[in-house]
Amino acid sequence: MAIRLGIFGGTFDPPHQAHLILADEARHQLGLERVLWVLTPDPPHKEGQIISLWQVRLSLLAAALEGDSAFEISKVEVERPPPHFAFETMQILRELNPGAELIYLMGGDSLRDLPTWKRPLDFLAACHAVGVMRRPGDAVDLTELERELPGLSEKVIFIASPLLQISASEVRRRVASGEPVRYYLPRRVYEIILDRGLYQATG
Repeated sequence: MAIRLGIFGGTFDPPHQAHLILADEARHQLGLERVLWVLTPDPPHKEGQIISLWQVRLSLLAAALEGDSAFEISKVEVERPPPHFAFETMQILRELNPGAELIYLMGGDSLRDLPTWKRPLDFLAACHAVGVMRRPGDAVDLTELERELPGLSEKVIFIASPLLQISASEVRRRVASGEPVRYYLPRRVYEIILDRGLYQATG
């Protein structure tokens, strides 16, 4: 029986408790052997936004995942030059994990935006399935998406996920304004942010 690997991509600036909870829910509900966390160093959809150096985010991600053998960092994007598109990343991961079932993990908002991705049909062809972490209230019209991306419906698996109002942008805002974030973050991530003075307001 083929092993099942989840592919969880993101900027993780910083990685927070909701990332971990959602990834663990996906692991449990989809029967994944491991979740590969793919750090995107220079995401095309965030062009023009200020993003921490990928080396900083990688160290935070390593701290967040420390001690959990089901979670593993993949450097498939940081080890090749930009731009980084999901279809290429999935094609490379298939070559690196022959025989494995690769299930790409995304949120309901990303599923809605999928037709705008670079070569979305090639992306779908490289995925054995797409695990969609749909939060309560997410409205996703699969019928409409299927018209634009034939074959999408048979690949989508919805993951029941708790409503978590933690986001990386909210964590950064709270750090910059001096609001508490201790329990929004894994302990080591929180300590590193404090030690290095990350996300502090400037000017």
